[in-house]
Amino acid sequence: MTAQTLIDKIIIKLKYHHLLDWMPDKQYLELMYWTLMHRKLDLQNPQSFNEKLQWLKLYDRNPDYTHMVDKYEAKKYVADRIGERYIIPTLGVWDSFDEIDFEALPNQFVLKCTHDSGGLVICKDKSKLDLRCAREKLEKSLKTDYYLNWREWPYKNVKPRIIAEKYMEDNKDKELRDYKIYCFNGKMKMLLVVQDRGIKATKGDYFDEYYHHLDLTWGFPHAEQVPDIPDSIHIMRELAEILSKGLPEVRVDFYYANGKVYFGEMTFFDGSGFEKIEPYDWDLKLGSWVDIESLRK
Repeated sequence: MTAQTLIDKIIIKLKYHHLLDWMPDKQYLELMYWTLMHRKLDLQNPQSFNEKLQWLKLYDRNPDYTHMVDKYEAKKYVADRIGERYIIPTLGVWDSFDEIDFEALPNQFVLKCTHDSGGLVICKDKSKLDLRCAREKLEKSLKTDYYLNWREWPYKNVKPRIIAEKYMEDNKDKELRDYKIYCFNGKMKMLLVVQDRGIKATKGDYFDEYYHHLDLTWGFPHAEQVPDIPDSIHIMRELAEILSKGLPEVRVDFYYANGKVYFGEMTFFDGSGFEKIEPYDWDLKLGSWVDIESLRK
């Protein structure tokens, strides 16, 4: 083990034990960027996408972002702009696990926390739901300060709650594929298709704005076979561009199930800016699409 590897391990351990929570955002992001990316974070003249995400965390403080990332409030925000028909039905929202009335819920549903990306419970058969494990997972998530994890400012003022949604599955594929549309100033530049989530190893394939497959890996390996793009992608693209209008960058996620399009979520900091985009030229290319100069003024 090299000295650098040992130092990285120590810093990560300190982070996960919340011993770095006291650090100001700028210093924390500089430290974590060096630790995880092995590059110095240039906040004066950021070039790569991951660098610019760190800059946006610090200096793009649009108060609407808080509503956009709250998994409950986002539904109302999005429905006002693109219509209720694209929203997955909400079955309930609660401040604590003990408030959930499981008798009133249908046989299949999804539970998740409104303020993070880890507290997720998928129930396909209520008679087989492990309530102890569900409680443990959701209560742990409720106690997590997601903002402190990676200093993603929009989450700082999101109220931690539990939300129940209708369980969604495509009858043909027996899964729920993600279609993640990367938008820059209201224009789609890239698409990510995610499949096999929760079935086997999750796969992710990237496409350009003309739906040509890209030799780009970021977070997930490619599928063995390039996935088909559904005809409804033009609807998702149109909706994503409406929702992303006026924003320097955002990833807008949709699901396609049984012939219908559903809004998933809006993500401002993909991988929190700490996942390597390979080849690195793509990190720079995506970075070139993010206009931060207008925000400096």
